[in-house]
Amino acid sequence: MSDIGSISDGFHTFDELYEFRRLYHAHAARAWLTAGYPVVRSWKHHDGQPCFGGGWFIVVAQLPTGQVSNHYRTVSWSLFSDVPEVETAPAWDGHTTADVAHRLRALLGESGAAGVAS
Repeated sequence: MSDIGSISDGFHTFDELYEFRRLYHAHAARAWLTAGYPVVRSWKHHDGQPCFGGGWFIVVAQLPTGQVSNHYRTVSWSLFSDVPEVETAPAWDGHTTADVAHRLRALLGESGAAGVAS
């Protein structure tokens, strides 16, 4: 079995794309904090259970368009050093990946969402 992270679309591997995602999210989290939006990180979900049994943390932002979140492995903790740590993450609002994409597009405003299906 091959290493999934090395699978490529012809331009980028999964590993590269996930690294870009982490870096973009870390930059976004800093900008959201500067804009006054609540952003936190935690080793535990809202129910007090370690994220995925341990070795993972969650970053949760409450944007004007709704909650968005991502999980990351321990090695990425320092990328989010500007994000306040809390004992437990806020309660999950049930958002799906489609909801997150819609909320991020909506936060960009009409010009950022033009031509993109919701």
